Amino acid sequence: MCMDRQPPYNSTTEALAFPENHSMAKPQSRSHRGKDEDSHPSRALVKYFNPSEILTQLNSGQLLVVDSRRRNGLIIYKHFHAEFAGPGAAVGGIFDIDSQKTIPVGDSILLYPDTYEQRQKAFGIRRQWIRLVEQITATPVPLQRTQMLLTQFEKYFDAETVARVPDEAIARLVGVLPQTVRIVRHSIANPGIGVLV
Repeated sequence: MCMDRQPPYNSTTEALAFPENHSMAKPQSRSHRGKDEDSHPSRALVKYFNPSEILTQLNSGQLLVVDSRRRNGLIIYKHFHAEFAGPGAAVGGIFDIDSQKTIPVGDSILLYPDTYEQRQKAFGIRRQWIRLVEQITATPVPLQRTQMLLTQFEKYFDAETVARVPDEAIARLVGVLPQTVRIVRHSIANPGIGVLV
């Protein structure tokens, strides 16, 4: 896969970071937004409360974008793995027609992109999120890569949000067994208990 941007990895610090080309500020209230922002078709909100509704949209081929102004995302189950689409990332279209299940992370809101430029930007951001998880999965030790993903998620989302993400979803993202995720979560909750890595 050709990447026109640098992946969110800094080899000098060996730390991974989530993509930062989207605003992390809290969304403005309607009274503080510009006139064009509320009437712009791409800002039309699609808020789903039921993951099966999201899955239906993705499997229909509808292209949507995860709201870039919120700390939210979508875990998309494929046949043998899962992908994370964070803020600003495209979901749906031809890429997610084979989706098996979706798990919203945070207070997920999806938007309709209405211009070619918005769609291209969203595709690029989706690639960045995929690259981040690929970098984590390159770590050969299952406990370490699980720890790395959970650490990144807890830095980005709050701990309560991450705790609600099922073990199976984390396991599918980094290619480990759900038991491995349970072991790492247990060691995080009980820091006095060491885990051999």
